[in-house]
Amino acid sequence: MTASQPPECIILVGLPGAGKSTFARANFPGHDYISKDAFPPGARNKQARQDAALRAALAAGRSALVDNTSVTPAERAAIITIARQCGARIVAYYFDVSTREAVARNDRREGRAKVPKVAIFTSAKRLVPPSLEEGFDELHTVH
Repeated sequence: MTASQPPECIILVGLPGAGKSTFARANFPGHDYISKDAFPPGARNKQARQDAALRAALAAGRSALVDNTSVTPAERAAIITIARQCGARIVAYYFDVSTREAVARNDRREGRAKVPKVAIFTSAKRLVPPSLEEGFDELHTVH
Protein backbone atom coordinates (compact mmCIF):
# COMPACT_ATOMS: atom_id res chain seq x y z
CA MET A 1 0.00 0.00 0.00
CA THR A 2 1.34 3.41 -0.91
CA ALA A 3 0.46 6.67 0.77
CA SER A 4 -2.10 7.43 -1.96
CA GLN A 5 -3.98 4.15 -1.56
CA PRO A 6 -6.67 3.78 1.10
CA PRO A 7 -6.25 1.10 3.74
CA GLU A 8 -7.91 -2.22 3.08
CA CYS A 9 -10.41 -3.96 5.34
CA ILE A 10 -10.61 -7.68 4.71
CA ILE A 11 -13.49 -9.63 6.20
CA LEU A 12 -13.24 -13.42 6.33
CA VAL A 13 -16.60 -15.18 6.14
CA GLY A 14 -17.11 -18.86 6.84
CA LEU A 15 -17.76 -21.67 9.25
CA PRO A 16 -15.52 -22.38 12.21
CA GLY A 17 -12.91 -24.82 10.94
CA ALA A 18 -13.09 -23.56 7.35
CA GLY A 19 -9.43 -22.49 7.27
CA LYS A 20 -9.89 -18.75 7.66
CA SER A 21 -7.09 -18.18 10.18
CA THR A 22 -4.60 -20.33 8.27
CA PHE A 23 -5.47 -18.44 5.08
CA ALA A 24 -5.06 -15.08 6.85
CA ARG A 25 -1.61 -15.91 8.23
CA ALA A 26 -0.40 -17.19 4.86
CA ASN A 27 -1.77 -14.39 2.68
CA PHE A 28 -1.97 -11.19 4.73
CA PRO A 29 0.99 -10.99 7.12
CA GLY A 30 1.15 -7.19 6.84
CA HIS A 31 -2.44 -6.53 7.89
CA ASP A 32 -3.50 -5.83 11.46
CA TYR A 33 -5.09 -9.11 12.55
CA ILE A 34 -8.36 -8.63 14.43
CA SER A 35 -10.28 -11.55 15.87
CA LYS A 36 -12.54 -11.95 18.86
CA ASP A 37 -10.77 -15.28 19.46
CA ALA A 38 -7.53 -13.35 20.07
CA PHE A 39 -9.01 -11.63 23.12
CA PRO A 40 -8.40 -13.30 26.50
CA PRO A 41 -10.94 -15.94 27.54
CA GLY A 42 -13.80 -14.27 29.37
CA ALA A 43 -12.98 -10.83 27.96
CA ARG A 44 -15.95 -8.49 28.08
CA ASN A 45 -17.37 -6.42 25.25
CA LYS A 46 -15.58 -8.34 22.50
CA GLN A 47 -17.60 -6.60 19.80
CA ALA A 48 -16.71 -3.15 21.12
CA ARG A 49 -13.06 -4.16 21.44
CA GLN A 50 -13.05 -5.48 17.88
CA ASP A 51 -14.70 -2.32 16.56
CA ALA A 52 -12.16 -0.11 18.40
CA ALA A 53 -9.19 -2.12 17.09
CA LEU A 54 -10.53 -1.95 13.54
CA ARG A 55 -11.22 1.77 13.73
CA ALA A 56 -7.75 2.46 15.19
CA ALA A 57 -5.96 0.48 12.49
CA LEU A 58 -7.87 1.98 9.57
CA ALA A 59 -7.79 5.54 10.97
CA ALA A 60 -4.00 5.20 11.20
CA GLY A 61 -3.90 4.17 7.53
CA ARG A 62 -3.09 0.50 8.25
CA SER A 63 -4.91 -2.32 6.49
CA ALA A 64 -6.79 -4.73 8.73
CA LEU A 65 -8.17 -8.23 8.51
CA VAL A 66 -11.20 -9.29 10.57
CA ASP A 67 -11.15 -13.03 11.23
CA ASN A 68 -14.47 -14.12 12.70
CA THR A 69 -17.20 -16.32 11.27
CA SER A 70 -19.24 -13.25 10.19
CA VAL A 71 -21.93 -15.57 8.83
CA THR A 72 -24.77 -13.05 8.51
CA PRO A 73 -25.06 -9.67 6.80
CA ALA A 74 -25.96 -8.14 10.18
CA GLU A 75 -22.67 -9.36 11.69
CA ARG A 76 -20.75 -7.91 8.75
CA ALA A 77 -22.64 -4.59 8.71
CA ALA A 78 -20.83 -3.03 11.68
CA ILE A 79 -17.45 -3.89 10.17
CA ILE A 80 -18.47 -2.49 6.79
CA THR A 81 -19.77 0.71 8.40
CA ILE A 82 -16.52 1.32 10.29
CA ALA A 83 -14.44 0.59 7.19
CA ARG A 84 -16.52 3.00 5.07
CA GLN A 85 -16.24 5.72 7.73
CA CYS A 86 -12.45 5.32 7.59
CA GLY A 87 -12.33 5.39 3.79
CA ALA A 88 -11.10 1.81 3.47
CA ARG A 89 -11.55 -0.58 0.58
CA ILE A 90 -13.66 -3.50 1.77
CA VAL A 91 -12.89 -7.01 0.58
CA ALA A 92 -14.64 -10.24 1.57
CA TYR A 93 -13.21 -13.72 1.34
CA TYR A 94 -15.96 -16.32 1.56
CA PHE A 95 -14.84 -19.81 2.56
CA ASP A 96 -17.17 -22.19 0.73
CA VAL A 97 -16.63 -25.42 2.67
CA SER A 98 -19.05 -28.12 3.75
CA THR A 99 -19.83 -28.84 7.37
CA ARG A 100 -18.08 -32.18 6.87
CA GLU A 101 -14.86 -30.40 5.84
CA ALA A 102 -15.14 -27.92 8.72
CA VAL A 103 -15.70 -30.69 11.27
CA ALA A 104 -12.71 -32.64 9.91
CA ARG A 105 -10.44 -29.59 10.16
CA ASN A 106 -11.74 -28.78 13.63
CA ASP A 107 -11.10 -32.36 14.79
CA ARG A 108 -7.39 -31.80 14.05
CA ARG A 109 -7.27 -28.72 16.33
CA GLU A 110 -6.21 -28.69 19.94
CA GLY A 111 -6.88 -26.50 22.96
CA ARG A 112 -8.77 -23.22 22.56
CA ALA A 113 -8.62 -23.52 18.78
CA LYS A 114 -11.03 -26.45 18.84
CA VAL A 115 -14.68 -25.44 18.90
CA PRO A 116 -17.67 -27.59 19.88
CA LYS A 117 -19.16 -29.30 16.82
CA VAL A 118 -22.50 -27.67 17.59
CA ALA A 119 -20.87 -24.28 16.82
CA ILE A 120 -20.12 -25.44 13.29
CA PHE A 121 -23.64 -26.71 12.66
CA THR A 122 -25.26 -23.65 14.26
CA SER A 123 -23.12 -21.36 12.09
CA ALA A 124 -23.99 -23.39 8.99
CA LYS A 125 -27.71 -22.88 9.62
CA ARG A 126 -27.20 -19.10 9.88
CA LEU A 127 -24.68 -18.74 7.04
CA VAL A 128 -25.57 -16.24 4.32
CA PRO A 129 -22.83 -15.92 1.71
CA PRO A 130 -21.65 -12.32 1.31
CA SER A 131 -22.75 -10.23 -1.65
CA LEU A 132 -21.50 -7.03 -3.24
CA GLU A 133 -24.84 -5.41 -2.33
CA GLU A 134 -23.71 -5.39 1.32
CA GLY A 135 -21.08 -2.79 0.44
CA PHE A 136 -18.02 -4.85 -0.46
CA ASP A 137 -15.66 -3.48 -3.11
CA GLU A 138 -14.44 -7.00 -3.92
CA LEU A 139 -15.69 -10.49 -3.17
CA HIS A 140 -13.61 -13.67 -3.45
CA THR A 141 -14.51 -17.28 -2.83
CA VAL A 142 -12.04 -19.72 -1.31
CA HIS A 143 -12.62 -23.46 -1.81
